[in-house]
Amino acid sequence: MPIPLLVMLPLEPQFVPQFEAAGFAMHMAVENHAEIIATRGAEFRGVLTFGTLGLSAADIDRMPNLEIVCAIGAGYENIDVAAARARGIAVTHGPGTNVISVADHAMALLMAAARLIVPGDRIARTGEWSKGKQMRPTITGKKLGILGMGRIGAAIAKRGAGGFDMKIGYHNRRPVEGASGTYFPSLVALAEWADFLAIASPGGPATRHLVNADVLAALGKAGYVVNIARGSIIDQAALIEALRTGKIAGAGLDVLDGEPAVPLALAALENVVLSPHIAGRAPESEAAMAGLMLENVTAHFAGRTLLTPVPG
Repeated sequence: MPIPLLVMLPLEPQFVPQFEAAGFAMHMAVENHAEIIATRGAEFRGVLTFGTLGLSAADIDRMPNLEIVCAIGAGYENIDVAAARARGIAVTHGPGTNVISVADHAMALLMAAARLIVPGDRIARTGEWSKGKQMRPTITGKKLGILGMGRIGAAIAKRGAGGFDMKIGYHNRRPVEGASGTYFPSLVALAEWADFLAIASPGGPATRHLVNADVLAALGKAGYVVNIARGSIIDQAALIEALRTGKIAGAGLDVLDGEPAVPLALAALENVVLSPHIAGRAPESEAAMAGLMLENVTAHFAGRTLLTPVPG
């Protein structure tokens, strides 16, 4: 008898047969998962989700036979891990599976924001070339500050230092052994030092609005912020104000607080580049993430050790 899994994430169709061949029945519920959980929650023994969507304690309560929750990427901030553990439910995530794609995207946003690639494209297409002649800063040799020196932060540092000869600084809860660059115990101090601030820290309550008006003011009029982590890490109102008034030069954002809604005040700004939370979306990343979820659910139901349980 196939083991029923509730799939709350947009799993690429080519991966579904792999789960089915391993003995799982895939119930796709990307748009209507709340309704499915409310009416059929008792059917499912496993859930596939992602960090920004998560799985609430109320949803867990509606699933009396649930045994495992798998987050597709590294983030799991909106999974109620405490509620799951209180029931003996395993929770896994996918650290390291999309590092290359996310780090590449961070550098793409950094360059696009600094060099005004998006407005420049529009100007070139309309033939108004004279409007696009303003000076734009170079990236090579500048100072790159990184908030969060995990796998993705380290990959961004490698690209900045190796590809663009950038000086690297970082802020973390504590210094990271073997990390490249200078450790700053204060995020404000890092922002004061940096020309570019790349956000690569986990989401959740502990990092909510960590990048606030004070940090943005410290980054300064020539500074840029790039976020490929979670939208909640930046105080979005403070960011819009800083961009609008020229307190910082620009931003490149793959994530927003409250996404997919985009504030009109943000969308109207020329000095911000937006992408729709796609930094981790690459064929290689998707295959690695789906493969790790499959390995975790297979290990669980076979009574083996999980590959990547969430920490703690």
